[in-house]
Amino acid sequence: MSAPLLSCRGLVVGHAGRPLLPPVEIEVEPGQLWAVLGRNGSGKSTWFRTVLGLIPPISGQVERADALRIAYIAQRMRFDDLYPVTVGEVVRMGCLERWGRRARGCYDRIERALEATGATALRDRTFRSLSEGQKQRALLARMVASEAQIAILDEPTAAMDSVAERQALELIDEVRGRFGVAVLLVSHNLAEARARADRVLFLDPDGQRVVIGSPREVFQDEAFRARYNVGAP
Repeated sequence: MSAPLLSCRGLVVGHAGRPLLPPVEIEVEPGQLWAVLGRNGSGKSTWFRTVLGLIPPISGQVERADALRIAYIAQRMRFDDLYPVTVGEVVRMGCLERWGRRARGCYDRIERALEATGATALRDRTFRSLSEGQKQRALLARMVASEAQIAILDEPTAAMDSVAERQALELIDEVRGRFGVAVLLVSHNLAEARARADRVLFLDPDGQRVVIGSPREVFQDEAFRARYNVGAP
């Protein structure tokens, strides 16, 4: 087994010293797809922000591999319409290092990222002119260009129709398979989560439950089935 890229050890998240969820214990390995499930307001964003180091944990800790590179793609990302940034420029942002310096081999990384995500034809299009599916394709290309080892995707298909959503999830699978990127994916599409995820993290603050396991294990859990009113697979 590969060494974990990221580990949560007794991680308790919350606000103003008040815990939101029970402790979380997980290890994220290269190439894994984690589906992070929970109803709206279940603490998914708080958990992600804690993992990213944006807010401190109530207790426990997050352990990261040395020089770990994490990419974050929010549900909706906008760029100032007064500055019509192109897809090529969006992808180039993935090559920027500290103080805005461009990484070595940036051009090759951009070309590889555009090719890997099928976004080459979009290079000169403005980001604001794209469909939601094309925007996510461009943002995935930026993630590939950054050479991230973990991608945190917060409901990346929320604004898409079912066809575009399936295509986006297929592309995410292709990218993680090709580059070995671990993916933490928030989704409300239970069927896709069950079909694609290696591991599932289910957050239920109302019942004070955190359920972790394979899709089958989590979907069979009583708390999960009660929350979503679904049967076992």
